[in-house]
Amino acid sequence: MRPDTYDAEDIEIEKTGGHITMRTGIGILISSLLLILGLSCTASQADGPVYDIVVYGGTSAGVAAAIQAHRMGKTAVIVSPDQHLGGLTAGGLGWTDSGRKEAVGGFAREFYRRIKDHYDLPDAWIYQKPEDYSRYRPDDDAMWVFEPHVAEQTFEAMIAEANIPVYRDQWLDRDGGVEKDGAQIRSITTLSGETYRGRMFIDATYEGDLMAAAGVTYTVGREANSTYGETLNGVQTANAVSHQFMYDVSPYVVPGDPQSGLLPRIHDGDPGQEGAADHRVQAYNFRMCLTTAVENQFPFPKPANYDPMQYELLARHLDQGWRGVFNKFDPAPNNKTDTNNHGAFSTDNIGMNYDYPEASYERRREIIKQHEDYQKGLMWFLANDPRVPEDVREKMSRWGLAKDEFVDNDHWPHQIYVREARRMVSDFVMTERHLRRIEPTPRPIGMGSYNMDSHNVQRYVDARGFARNEGDIQINPGGPYPISYGAVVPKASEAVNLLVPVAVSSSHIAYGSIRMEPVFMILGQSAATAASLALDNDVPVQKVDYDALRERLVADGQALQLPDQEEWIQLFNGQDLDGWDVKIAGHDLNDNFGNTFRVEDGVMKVRYDGYDSFDGQFGHIFYREHFSHYRIAVEYRFLGEQVAGHPGGWAFRNSGIMVHGQSAQSMRKDQDFPISIEVQLLGGSGTGERTTANLCTPGTHVVMDGVLEERHCINSTSKTYHGDDWVRVEVLVLGDSLISHQIDGETVLEYTKPQIGGGVVNGFDPAVKQDGMLLTEGSISLQSESHPLEFRKVELLNLVGCMDPASSTYKSYYVKSDPSQCR
Repeated sequence: MRPDTYDAEDIEIEKTGGHITMRTGIGILISSLLLILGLSCTASQADGPVYDIVVYGGTSAGVAAAIQAHRMGKTAVIVSPDQHLGGLTAGGLGWTDSGRKEAVGGFAREFYRRIKDHYDLPDAWIYQKPEDYSRYRPDDDAMWVFEPHVAEQTFEAMIAEANIPVYRDQWLDRDGGVEKDGAQIRSITTLSGETYRGRMFIDATYEGDLMAAAGVTYTVGREANSTYGETLNGVQTANAVSHQFMYDVSPYVVPGDPQSGLLPRIHDGDPGQEGAADHRVQAYNFRMCLTTAVENQFPFPKPANYDPMQYELLARHLDQGWRGVFNKFDPAPNNKTDTNNHGAFSTDNIGMNYDYPEASYERRREIIKQHEDYQKGLMWFLANDPRVPEDVREKMSRWGLAKDEFVDNDHWPHQIYVREARRMVSDFVMTERHLRRIEPTPRPIGMGSYNMDSHNVQRYVDARGFARNEGDIQINPGGPYPISYGAVVPKASEAVNLLVPVAVSSSHIAYGSIRMEPVFMILGQSAATAASLALDNDVPVQKVDYDALRERLVADGQALQLPDQEEWIQLFNGQDLDGWDVKIAGHDLNDNFGNTFRVEDGVMKVRYDGYDSFDGQFGHIFYREHFSHYRIAVEYRFLGEQVAGHPGGWAFRNSGIMVHGQSAQSMRKDQDFPISIEVQLLGGSGTGERTTANLCTPGTHVVMDGVLEERHCINSTSKTYHGDDWVRVEVLVLGDSLISHQIDGETVLEYTKPQIGGGVVNGFDPAVKQDGMLLTEGSISLQSESHPLEFRKVELLNLVGCMDPASSTYKSYYVKSDPSQCR
């Protein structure tokens, strides 16, 4: 924010608890009212062309906006400070965070379909076979993971087809480059002296630079929970359980000695009051594209200012046994990755970006260079420094930067991940309450679907004298939600011909979900649609007829609500065990020995108070109906202590969801586990990492990344759930083509071709165990393995049904046709 740019009488700056808000005053209000209908901008041809819509910013939202303007018969131009189109989507973020794919429509869906078209070509696969890459599914209509250069080429092709001019390396003069007539923007001028005139303007930058320079109210940092009646905003220490130190790590130069001073990258001070506002911004990083393909590798460079002490905290964490370094090397095509932050000390440069949102261009370049040096140094450290355990060093040494990516920038991403910068404050603000559907969202123009996700904001010393991170939140809002037109429209007193589809009017925690690249494309398209309708009717953007806007958005394929109400089946009715069979090793079918499985207080409980000793009496409760294609959700928690005679520490807080299993009736009396695929459910011990939604394979095998996996258990990338809190796990099962484990909307493990094979199951009928047979359907069961636990929800969405749109029983989410269900 630059107060010297504006008349003092027109600007009021408020700072409360470090939270910054800028408000315009009465002078701008009066002038805007006088010009509220003056949208038909005129200029002499000597001054250059007057575009219908000027888009500032070449992000994915900017591309979507320009193309939509063209499709609505408007002249459009992209004025971009960057050389490359596509922002983060083309800058390394190829592992698309979107939640429910049904919520992605319009231009965004078209983009991901074009990505799929590219990978349908044999020439697209240079370093990998398509059948060996789990995210390439030939029958899907779109593809959601991709290489950076493919995304950029796709954007460039779409812009070329529309013949939209793009002016690159054009940086808005933020001090005086916005010409306004009251509340109407007439033109923008860049530092090179170029002026771009327009009737409508769209700010598609991550930073909200045009919005701010135009005098629109905005904020930076985190609001207090009390501001909008939220629960996850402001300072968050208690909820910051993910990407956290799993061991007690000393933050001092001399371990345990506060007098020796703090190690680098630790905040010297109290983190702040829980739920209170502050100025801090969630951490940034670069989404590196790495590869193990030796012929396509560029070695990790060692920064000139490399200092291993910058990574001493990580070294100490590794010394104590942490090994999550590679958990977010998310696979992209051609043996590449989209590499993201994971763990307490990773690629996020925590606490080093607070002044970025409002910094000068020069200062921003310094911050970006600091982040680049930090992250390059981190990779060098992990691959080369003797302080790093040999197993980690050896594994990291197999990786390098992808030589065919970012070729004009030494193979380093050209776009830093600006997770959050300025956010507009308009007459309507999206909040946690709207995402959770506690409050209605008026005038939807698109949907979001991802977790409310804030990365860590600061690192500090806790009350016990150990390093601790603050700010990480990963909470599912409860499903897809609409985003209001009011969130992209400024106050009428401030700008009547500007829309802001990226730095939207949103609270910090709501923005944590909205800030996904598919959503930016959705909002960019919708903003351009609204701008075009405003021009057609010669009205301010605030006065666009919503019914007309909605009609056009729907016609262009935008998803404003999920097409069908999902009909989940409650497998557990909360009252009794009707529909379930019990099979416990050593006992006959439906001998519920010791009342192991019971229903009390609306919860299915697994208890062992009727046991003298566990003695290998592994139990399973089977739902009687079998399924092939479905989503199942289970909410569970562990309580109490293991029963005497338990099989060992591996069974501590251990259970599972068994899918594609044999029937309860086909199990022999002494058989320990059903032949099945196990989604292993684990609870933490209070210290250390212990992932859940893992894979175990009693009598089965699966294929991962084209390789038959014969390991019995494989860990997911989930966080650890300590304590007795409820955890929700979802599993997507698509016959023998795909099984995906998900927590809070995020995929944590995925594999294909489940099949019978292998061991780790005893007492079975040999006629049932036909090794090599693919599993396309089967039973669903829940385990008892010696530790008490509870299940409060077991629900299933059947994905098999009538796929004829003309039928009254049609559902758009079905993936396997059953014509007998059509009516």
